[in-house]
Amino acid sequence: MKKGILGKKLGMTQFFTEDGTVVPVTVVEAGPCVVTQIKTQDKDGYNAVQVGYEDIREKLLNRPLKGQFDKAGVSYKRHIREFPFNNTEDYKVGQEIKADVFAVGDRVDIAGRSKGKGFAGNIKRWGHGRGPMSHGSHYHRGPGAMSGASSPSKVLKNKKLPGRMGNVRVTVQNLEVVGVDAERNLLMIKGAVPGPRGNMLIIKETVKR
Repeated sequence: MKKGILGKKLGMTQFFTEDGTVVPVTVVEAGPCVVTQIKTQDKDGYNAVQVGYEDIREKLLNRPLKGQFDKAGVSYKRHIREFPFNNTEDYKVGQEIKADVFAVGDRVDIAGRSKGKGFAGNIKRWGHGRGPMSHGSHYHRGPGAMSGASSPSKVLKNKKLPGRMGNVRVTVQNLEVVGVDAERNLLMIKGAVPGPRGNMLIIKETVKR
């Protein structure tokens, strides 16, 4: 991987290509990010570029983070993430990464936290079918049999049961960049990306080349 950026989901809209085709897109405010640290194989055991995104007040930082930003000579940031770039020598501490790191036609993977839906039953959470709704059934939206009688005499792991739904990290792969607004740091991504409006996203070039 050679390029990536942090961003914020702004919402969805329509985008018209040059031939007049209407494409549903998610508008992402990508960057500007600043390089806060360079990890190297010799010093840290691996190669990576650490970037920060979205300014934050000094009083909201703890002392270790404040010291890290001061050492790098950059403004204080709310979000910090690492990208395992192969070309770490192309980056320098304090360098800005903007939306124009991507171009129209690039394919990207986008990771973020999905919308939280609270406690959900097995039908909504896993798509199970329901029982008969006629009189006398007594079984409508239950989770099904728990275990196999005297053997194994327990509920097997990974059984699909009611529980908290959503609010987990989700990655959508191989999405296409259909528009780039370098002046406003906007990317137009074809299709939907995880999370609600305002959700922080990690955008990097796809592993599915």
